[in-house]
Amino acid sequence: MDESRVRDEIVSGNISLGLELGSTRIKAVLVTDDFQTIASGDYLWENELDNGIWTYPIDKIWDGIQTSYATLALEVHDKYGCDLQKIGSIGVSAMMHGYMAFDKNDELLVPFRTWRNNITGQAAEALTNLFDFNIPERWSIAHLYQAILNNEGHVKNVDFMTTLAGYVTWKLSGQKVIGVGDASGMFPIDEKTVDFNKDMLSKFSALPEVQKYPWEIEDILPKVMSAGQKAGELTDAGAKLLDQSGELQGGSLIAPPEGDAGTGMVSTNSVKKRTGNISAGTSAFSMVVLDRPMKAVHRDIDMVTTPDGAPVAMVHTNNSSSDINAWVGLFGEFAKALGLQLKPDDLYGTLFAESVKGDQDAGGLVNFAYLSGENITRMPEGRPLFVRKPDSKLTLANFIKEQIYSAFAPLKIGMDILLREEHIKTSVLVAQGGIFKTPVVAQQVLADALNTPISVMENAGEGGPWGMAVLALYCVNHKDGEALEDYLENRVFKDSTKATLYPEPASVQGYDKFIDNYKAALPVEEQAVKSMKMK
Repeated sequence: MDESRVRDEIVSGNISLGLELGSTRIKAVLVTDDFQTIASGDYLWENELDNGIWTYPIDKIWDGIQTSYATLALEVHDKYGCDLQKIGSIGVSAMMHGYMAFDKNDELLVPFRTWRNNITGQAAEALTNLFDFNIPERWSIAHLYQAILNNEGHVKNVDFMTTLAGYVTWKLSGQKVIGVGDASGMFPIDEKTVDFNKDMLSKFSALPEVQKYPWEIEDILPKVMSAGQKAGELTDAGAKLLDQSGELQGGSLIAPPEGDAGTGMVSTNSVKKRTGNISAGTSAFSMVVLDRPMKAVHRDIDMVTTPDGAPVAMVHTNNSSSDINAWVGLFGEFAKALGLQLKPDDLYGTLFAESVKGDQDAGGLVNFAYLSGENITRMPEGRPLFVRKPDSKLTLANFIKEQIYSAFAPLKIGMDILLREEHIKTSVLVAQGGIFKTPVVAQQVLADALNTPISVMENAGEGGPWGMAVLALYCVNHKDGEALEDYLENRVFKDSTKATLYPEPASVQGYDKFIDNYKAALPVEEQAVKSMKMK
């Protein structure tokens, strides 16, 4: 689409805005109805540890959204010579899970408890046994039940609970709604009704410790909606909240808010049965759309859904590339001390390229990239830890290789359950995330780690907010009865290209040896958690 036509589309409002609140960045993208990104803006942030709770303050949520939007609007003005006044559709996505609870005056009762907190083990275990359905510690219902078990005073005042994406959508539209994919990280979903499982809701309500509260669980959860449904409209107050300049008009169609897992599936065209995708960033998760029920309940496998309600097996790890970023930053400081000013892409590219020269097992080096607790390996807290034996081969190539290896290690351990115990089949997994911006290296490591072909699409580093914009466009222009998978296949990705790498047998064996060393060293990490206390 040429520049003059893009300008006409902006002026007419025939565009879609996707917002995604990720763990390290809030990003806004503006997309035309042919799915091309025409402007973007972002805001970097980090979660904060507040009295032992990982959180993001409410003011930073809105500072980030408003800054991202303002940057995007400025790009529109500078590039196309017009102001952003009308937007056809808007969609909000964010980190899944966590706990945001509000009273009847719409006041947040306790600081936002994010997915990163491993503080609900007692509740998660009890609910898993009650439902005969895996309830991870990250899920909203686990946070609520743990607060009940802890006799926290705020629980009696809960009037509404939601996710981060649900919260932002509520403030923009006035509607207390949630997309089914995001909802599936709050409470189990019934595939037949595409709604919260009523039998499990009843079991929860019947618990004696729950019955003493004045609310009913059904009444404090948001309304579940499927992809393609209209979740509301941008109110005038919502427009002013989003756009501090006052230029943006209300009336935009609002899509059902989704989690980052859902937008990852959309942006990789992975909503069909037997397709799958992997997203890697601060955390990592794999999603495989199932064509049959699981044989057993697994504590390391989450059962969630696609944005249109199909069952998905999810392996979620709390840690992935953050430790790589920390070490690369250290190398950057060293380069600067030598008088070298290296751009981040050059620094990552050089180090990743060096890793290819390393031994297949990374020379016996082991790294635990645990900035926070890790559910897959049962670590309650994080202690980033590099371990080697005296006879390990400490070279730069091996050091960087084991950093990349360790970014995928918990995911590998979880995926082995799906691939080896449940025998879930998928012909290829599509990967996305910043770690794949450097071509080939991390993609090949992941293929070797999982012994599965890995594809990367053109939008590998920017999938989430774009995927949310696509979901918003689906609300506007899909045909009656047109399934999301058909919309993606026949319209969005009809001309897409992707590169696929296949496992290399020697590297598969090398990664397996690394994982054996990794598992053997887990008691060292466990002892570090016990001995090195957080302030």
